[in-house]
Amino acid sequence: MARVNGRHSMNANMRPLISADSHVEEPPGLWFDEIPAKLRTDLPPEMRPTDSKTQYALAVGAKKEGEPTVAELEGERHRQEVASLGTTSVEARFKIMREEGVVGECIYPTKGLYLWRIENPETETLCARLYNDWIYDLLESRSERFRCAAMIPTRRPEASLAEVERCAAMGMGALMLPIVGTPELNHKQWDPLWAAINETGLPVVMHQGSGHDMLYYRGRGATVSNLLATQSMAPRTAGLLAMSGVLENHPDLHFVFVETNAAWISWAMTTLDHYDRSFRQYVGWVRPELKEPPSFYLKRQVHGTFQIDEVAVRMVPFTGPSVALWGSDYPHAEGTYPHSQNVVAGFAKGLSEEEVSAITFDMAADLFRFDREKLLEPF
Repeated sequence: MARVNGRHSMNANMRPLISADSHVEEPPGLWFDEIPAKLRTDLPPEMRPTDSKTQYALAVGAKKEGEPTVAELEGERHRQEVASLGTTSVEARFKIMREEGVVGECIYPTKGLYLWRIENPETETLCARLYNDWIYDLLESRSERFRCAAMIPTRRPEASLAEVERCAAMGMGALMLPIVGTPELNHKQWDPLWAAINETGLPVVMHQGSGHDMLYYRGRGATVSNLLATQSMAPRTAGLLAMSGVLENHPDLHFVFVETNAAWISWAMTTLDHYDRSFRQYVGWVRPELKEPPSFYLKRQVHGTFQIDEVAVRMVPFTGPSVALWGSDYPHAEGTYPHSQNVVAGFAKGLSEEEVSAITFDMAADLFRFDREKLLEPF
């Protein structure tokens, strides 16, 4: 498909940004209309033709079955309209990016984040391929400003390897896996996949809430508490990847934890180092024994995206700026659109220009292999 090459200039006073966390809104029938009828019952509700905002509210405990939909309660469709524009038209997405000073986007699914809830391996693999082909045609192939993550099925190891190879050959920008794996991510079953991904040079992205039920709590306070609980999976998973030797064995393999914020990385670094050091005095308690402290591997290969995370910013002198990646979360309600420049200017206070650039541009450019010179051209 032909690439889109507009020639419009941004406001010269804007800082050029790469959003390490942006999304699409998949069309309602992307999976339901394309898979065989006998497989449709395998789809989780979030991947069926319905009001995605209402399904998300159900998933995090914000509403119960039978209550008015979120859209009805709000009485407006503005954000849905913005989301639709960004999904269906590259030019419209460019317009919004220019308004925000965003010159590149790392793009992830919305409804597709529930892929790993599908238990039937055939359906999971088919749905992953449908999304990957769709997003490649829609955005990845249209502009070098988009780096889209391919969803990798995990129920069958051979299907996982095949889709990694296929999507890398297509030119996709990243490979998405669930933040909670089945089996657990330290299992030897994953070893061939880590090796294969390492060969591609692509980063692994893990979005909060993927691969597990987000409904930890019900009733009073459940909505926000459930979202905090889903983000707590990031240090658990990063710690497992470090302590099991995955990061040490594959030094070029990077993991980007999306919408988990990044302040937890400093806590995980100090906590893992303490217990690794303490428990080594007991024979057999720490296996394998890493060559470096766990914090070394987290600092080198683990990253978290954030919209607003003052603690992560303040911890930059300890963690270094490479662990924290800014993202707008466009077009979602909790994102920074249309105030991204002001948000970045706010957390930039107290940081050096080099640190701000690393968080908002440089590290994402390196991880997702953007062409920096082309990003800074008018579009």
